[in-house]
Amino acid sequence: MTNMRNRKPGIGTVLGLLVALFLGGEMNAQTEMTEGEIMLKTPGNPAKIYPLEFNSINDGDNFNLISDTAIPVVIQGNIKKSGELYVYEVELTAKEDIFFNFKQSIPAGNVFHENCKFLMPGFWYRHNLRSPEEAPSFHTSDSWLVREDRLSAPLTGAFDETTGRFYTVLRNDKIKKSAYTALQEGEVILSGESDLGFTGFENVDGQTRLSFGFPYREAPKTYIRKLTLAPPVTAFSKLEKGESRKFSWVVRNGTADNFADFVSQVWTDTYDHFQPQKVELDYSVERVKEVLSNFFVESYVATEDLDYFSGIHLRTDDCEDMGGAEVGFIGRVLLNAFFAYEYALETKKPKLEKISQNILDSYLERGFTGSGFFRESINYHTDEEPDVLSIRRQSEGVYAILKYLDYERKKGRSHSEWENRIKQVLDNFLKLQNSDGSFPRKFKDDFEIVDETGGSTPSATVPLVMASNFFLEKAYLESARKSGDYLEKELISKSDYFSSTLDANCEDKEASLYASTAMYYLALASESKQYDHYVELAKKSSYFALSWYYLWDVPFAQGQMLGDLGLLSRGWGNVSVENNHIDVFIFEFADVLNFLAEETSEPRFKAFADVINTSMLQLLPYPGHMCGIAKTGYYPEVVQHTNWDYGRNGKGFYNDIFAPGWTVASLWEMLTPRAAEEFMKD
Repeated sequence: MTNMRNRKPGIGTVLGLLVALFLGGEMNAQTEMTEGEIMLKTPGNPAKIYPLEFNSINDGDNFNLISDTAIPVVIQGNIKKSGELYVYEVELTAKEDIFFNFKQSIPAGNVFHENCKFLMPGFWYRHNLRSPEEAPSFHTSDSWLVREDRLSAPLTGAFDETTGRFYTVLRNDKIKKSAYTALQEGEVILSGESDLGFTGFENVDGQTRLSFGFPYREAPKTYIRKLTLAPPVTAFSKLEKGESRKFSWVVRNGTADNFADFVSQVWTDTYDHFQPQKVELDYSVERVKEVLSNFFVESYVATEDLDYFSGIHLRTDDCEDMGGAEVGFIGRVLLNAFFAYEYALETKKPKLEKISQNILDSYLERGFTGSGFFRESINYHTDEEPDVLSIRRQSEGVYAILKYLDYERKKGRSHSEWENRIKQVLDNFLKLQNSDGSFPRKFKDDFEIVDETGGSTPSATVPLVMASNFFLEKAYLESARKSGDYLEKELISKSDYFSSTLDANCEDKEASLYASTAMYYLALASESKQYDHYVELAKKSSYFALSWYYLWDVPFAQGQMLGDLGLLSRGWGNVSVENNHIDVFIFEFADVLNFLAEETSEPRFKAFADVINTSMLQLLPYPGHMCGIAKTGYYPEVVQHTNWDYGRNGKGFYNDIFAPGWTVASLWEMLTPRAAEEFMKD
């Protein structure tokens, strides 16, 4: 790097603009400024790296990027101030045919790397230290470059905790095309036209730089599947003689009170930049439910023990029963049983009513452990029934049955046996709850704690609030509020949302989504200042949940099924740092967003909820539109939108194994708005 005091004359306004941006208006002649490099590759040979320096043109806002060595490409650009933003533009013009990879780095202020927390939405939060070293995190490196389609917005940002300043760089181009590459690591030449670049952050001599460029790079590792880091990759794009290619990024700085404020500001600004629109579909709610209801019919399995919907670990190519009955998480047997029962009565389908009643009756009779917990996960093909239970599955079971009981009560029917069973599970919850309000993530039927981690706590808050209203039992509400105190102290105030997903130990979407939903329920059960407090906590955690949801449409190459189907990724959520795919996990979160839009006067929440509600229906499988799934209504999951696979197939396809049990339940809940508010009415 070259200090500004050693730079050539004529640096002028270009660097003055950058200094003003990255130092908040304070001129500092010792600050190291923007760097660049271009890699040029001759096929069959290692690429050569050419460092680039700024050369201002006529002391103005335009510049050249020049190399000390003659290179067959001219690089020009400009920096323009637009309100509080700076728009950075670069144009490359080839003097002869070249294969190139261009990179730019700018300083995130005059700050130390060790003081910064980082954000790449939907993938990177703070230092990703909740993630294991086999996934991208500071455990492996404190500098990361990633391809843009990993991110819910093609953005990198750094927040300096010591000063409160933050710095972001957002890709400003239309990213519409992608191209196949033959290899996933090393130096690879793109097979055709692509718009996909990269972004990230790097520690350079102890200071933070935000880096970005085109086409994509990933370093120091690329993440190819769950807990599998591979060697770095650098892609090269062809530029023919005389051909030009322009690129643009939006650069911003600002101040935030804390990391949570930083995330909320970035989400708001990025939402305003993309302004994602609803996906236009012809489906009515009735049509979608009709299609999804086929899952209830075809997946039904009767046994001498429990009846269930076969909805976990299925193959996409046949969707045949694999023997798995699961109360919550990826199975959602009981919630689907309630939805099927309600739908059967509304549409007068006696066969479906009988199916749903059989499932509910079998779980009432044989679906509980000796201590009164749900038998939450069983495989009837292998006769496996793990002895480890989870607060999440148990909570989702209670939630489902409380919805069923409330529906029945409002129809003039009561079920005392079910009520007693649910009270027993809830009383077990009270025994499990720790003094700080948290619930252990996993435990055994004798209450032995297997995993004391509190990240799944918000899943218990929701049914406790519901039960306090249904049973008029203050102890349940006191427990829920105690858990809310834990969530506020340990998750929300620390911006630390983790380990809600049961098959991963990392930062994940579902922890923040569950936290916001928990606060929504607590607000519905509260009044006055307490109500306002829960609303504010729901809003704060919702920004983190929202940050996982795509604000843009990632590109696919021709031949990648999802692209050929025309899938638009906006409105879909990335899952977690470990599980780097998108899915339709939404359940009641759209209701939370609509509630917060009204209560906090934030119209973006409602507008984006509308995007989610339309976009998530794109892969509805029905005859003539099966979307790569063998059976009607078996909605897909593990939608692989980036260079990552869960085990099979990669970008543009699904994993070969999926769990439609939860996807059907999630979408059905999304299509039943205001259910929580109806439940909580006196």
